[in-house]
Amino acid sequence: MTSQPVLVQGAGSWGTALALVLARNHHQVYLWDINLEMIREIKLVRYNRKYLPEIKIPKNVFPIEEVEEVPAEIKKIISAVPCHALRSSLNFLKPLSIGSICIACKGFEPDTQKLNHKVIEEEINNCSIAVLSGPSFAKEVASGLPTAITIASKDIKIAQDFSSLFHSDIFRTYVHSDYIGVQIAGAVKNVMAIAAGISDGLGFGSNARSALITRGLAEIIRLGISIGAKQETFLGLAGLGDLILTCTDNQSRNRRLGLLLADGLSVKQACEKINQEIEGLNTAKEVGVLAKKNKIEMPITEQVINVLESKCSAKDAVQNLLNREQKIET
Repeated sequence: MTSQPVLVQGAGSWGTALALVLARNHHQVYLWDINLEMIREIKLVRYNRKYLPEIKIPKNVFPIEEVEEVPAEIKKIISAVPCHALRSSLNFLKPLSIGSICIACKGFEPDTQKLNHKVIEEEINNCSIAVLSGPSFAKEVASGLPTAITIASKDIKIAQDFSSLFHSDIFRTYVHSDYIGVQIAGAVKNVMAIAAGISDGLGFGSNARSALITRGLAEIIRLGISIGAKQETFLGLAGLGDLILTCTDNQSRNRRLGLLLADGLSVKQACEKINQEIEGLNTAKEVGVLAKKNKIEMPITEQVINVLESKCSAKDAVQNLLNREQKIET
């Protein structure tokens, strides 16, 4: 494997974990974040004490305060900023000579419902784009536990280029061409994880969770196909794999949000308790708009939105789903 310099934009838990993967593969990794205080602390103590306090940052990760510190030869960028900040964060990258960007956030742009690749296309000229997604909790990735993910691009060579940066015996990468489907799967599964947390928090058990995951997958597929994705994409790592992980493990912030809502906390109280980015919170609204625009039935998503907007209680939302009329399974 040839060592390459790479810029990781976003020093949250996921951006830091990906920087660690690249560093273990002997690349020179430049880590930048708009939170300069956090960058300075990482530089000083060699730990990201806010997000991954137990993992030491190796010497070949270089925290930087200004993107101008990035060596001119860097052409590959990993963007791990939250979706709502993606467009504004790209302004910091415009002085660089960018060849390709790999998107590592999951969701839609607020209010526009645009997928992340579209945001980059509108802001950065002549830039090749890939998407990284799949069942991967940051803490486990940072700890070096075995993980498998998908990297997708409409240009399979770009996906392969990023795959070669990340791939190792503990971080396995698969390439894919359906970058639309991979993004939709990664975004909408967070909404289903909120629903799973609500169901489990109310004590409805394993049968209900299994049904919810299965029907949630059906909703994701319906929406994805309407936007141009391929059905088989949703049965892979970026689809079913990520959905199962996020709906069943309490490392998921979206699932924890559902659990807290079931426990009677308000959305604001739950967010304050979790104190990290909860992707599904913003994504639910955008998915609801897309479903109406494309005339797609998404009852689980609809009930999650009702709870988040205080239109009904968590218990009533589940009851609304159970009270739906009998249907043929599709």
